[in-house]
Amino acid sequence: MSEPEPTDAAGQSRAVCTACGRLYRDPRLLPCLHTFCCDCIGRLEPFSAPVELPPAGPAGLSSDHLALDDVLQETLVTRGPLSCDLCGEGGAESRCEVCCVQLCAFCCQAHRRQKRTAAHSVQCLAELRSRGRLRRPVLCTLHPGQELRLFCQPCDLPVCLECAAALHRDHRCCPARDAVDRHGGRIRELVAGRLHPLRERLEESLQKVELSQEALQTRVDATANEVRAFARGYASAVEAHCLSLLRRLEELRVQRRNQLHLQGAQLKQALSDVRGGVEFAERLLSRGSDAEILSAKGVTLRRLSALAEDSYDPHPATVAPDDIAASGGSIRFAPAEPAGEVDGYPVVGVISAKTLDPARCTVDGEGLQRGSEGQRGHFTLVCRDSAGEQMARGGEHVLVSVVHKDKKHCTVEATVVDNDDGSYGVSYTPEEPGSYSLWVCVKAQHIKGSPFALTVEKKLRRHGGTFHCCSFCSSGGAKDARCGCPGTMPGGFKGCGHGHRGHPGKPHWSCCGSTAAERAECLPPRGRLRTVEL
Repeated sequence: MSEPEPTDAAGQSRAVCTACGRLYRDPRLLPCLHTFCCDCIGRLEPFSAPVELPPAGPAGLSSDHLALDDVLQETLVTRGPLSCDLCGEGGAESRCEVCCVQLCAFCCQAHRRQKRTAAHSVQCLAELRSRGRLRRPVLCTLHPGQELRLFCQPCDLPVCLECAAALHRDHRCCPARDAVDRHGGRIRELVAGRLHPLRERLEESLQKVELSQEALQTRVDATANEVRAFARGYASAVEAHCLSLLRRLEELRVQRRNQLHLQGAQLKQALSDVRGGVEFAERLLSRGSDAEILSAKGVTLRRLSALAEDSYDPHPATVAPDDIAASGGSIRFAPAEPAGEVDGYPVVGVISAKTLDPARCTVDGEGLQRGSEGQRGHFTLVCRDSAGEQMARGGEHVLVSVVHKDKKHCTVEATVVDNDDGSYGVSYTPEEPGSYSLWVCVKAQHIKGSPFALTVEKKLRRHGGTFHCCSFCSSGGAKDARCGCPGTMPGGFKGCGHGHRGHPGKPHWSCCGSTAAERAECLPPRGRLRTVEL
């Protein structure tokens, strides 16, 4: 009993070109390990920018000898009687494996009698049909009739005996069977060590996405039933609210479905590429001859390496992370939550999808109400959803503005740090004392309590250097003398004891650069000052 015609994972015949729909004619292997007729590739070339072709064009691509074997097998298994390729009259009964021709009984005897073809391997077609596995010899393109039995290591090419004796005479050539063990091992290592696990992960991820798509629709239907049951007890206003809820639910479903569809499409494409590469590699290793493996090993290794390195391989936690959760995921119906009014009637019930509510955001920290001149103030902003729960992730647009109430041009730059957990650290450094307005906005909306009233206190400065007892003495008796330092002396002004009348200076010590004043002293006559370094 003969084997059925060879098919791939999608049920397509491996002997048929997917571009023209006919049996392969001169099949060529693309870098992505897909096979098309050479003429079909030439017609598709202007539209195949992602596929890099050799300078010689489609003719420079490697021949797919496995596809030729499949064509021969399908011809023998699925078609009727074949005519003799030599005389064209008698029915073919045998096939010459070297000449690749079908022979009738008479031509077969003549073929075996001729000196040039007497040693050729001739097989019975009936036996080949029953065997169901055909393997054509891979012949040299330079020396027709010569099979590629050797491998030139410097040129990295399978060659025939005549090529080895002439063109590769000084090169190191070994039997193809010896070379295929090394190169086939590299293919096996990539397939078994990296691509098999990758294919399994992609299949599992795709299955999760497909299950999530089904669960999404089921969950949406169940939520819609809850919404309809809740709305039946109300009049026309409640019915209008029900329809509004369903529209919102549909928007969320479409949004999440589109996200899942995009992720599923990426996973399907990656799985298709990896599956195709693995199937070709396994078929090449299990069914290909030594010469066939060596002929295709270059393009195969490049494709398999590219798949192993660059294929879409998402982390399992990022594949449909919340839609198939037991708790119902991010889409929930809150029947007791107020939903405003419809046509003047108060209604309740909202569709919750963990959306940010600026009115429920909160702030915490001393830097929100009081600050000090020249010192950094700090507070924490916590973003919350409509249920008052803290958002689980960051990324919101937060705007903080600090403006002096009396000097509108005086603004303080604020720094916002996203903690990636729904909270944000805010810091600022005011340079002038006074009253400020502190604006905190999320998504261009004020949070609760914003703008806040911020009071920045004046910072006391310590004197540094030598002090005189009073500004009058330090100025040499100038009646309009004023201290050049805006700072104050601890303890206030107690007088210098020199009998100055109508003291013109401010009631504090004049500063010349010390840190204390207990040892500052005046010398007569009045108006002259001797200072003591402290």
